[in-house]
Amino acid sequence: MPTSYPETFFPVLVQIVIAVAIATALISFSFFLGKRVKDKVKDSPYECGIAPTGSARERFSVKFYLVAIVFILFDIEAVFLYPWAVVYRDLKMFGFVEMLLFIVLVLSGFFYIWKKGALDWSVEEPTKTEKMTPSPVVTQYK
Repeated sequence: MPTSYPETFFPVLVQIVIAVAIATALISFSFFLGKRVKDKVKDSPYECGIAPTGSARERFSVKFYLVAIVFILFDIEAVFLYPWAVVYRDLKMFGFVEMLLFIVLVLSGFFYIWKKGALDWSVEEPTKTEKMTPSPVVTQYK
């Protein structure tokens, strides 16, 4: 067992040094041994086989950001679930009730955004003029 502060963190320091050395070696080898081919095709951006058109500075829908926030929400929930699962038996019923409350709160937020349509990308919202114009009346002649 380590007896002093430096002895405790020496393995961590060795691991960091080895990781930096391996990363530096791999990048150096690829730089010195790799081929350098410069042409128009190699320098052009690639997007699923489709030639890029337009500007890269276009606006994105807010729904992209909402999905990212929802992903972060459930990612953080998973981060809290793992430590709870490790100490579940020590926490007894208190830990179960607390985690149940946590999951209910997170799921209520999920169902709220689901009900609001934040996850439904297939429906386009009508523009301002479409909202104001009345729909055509369809009559059936007999």
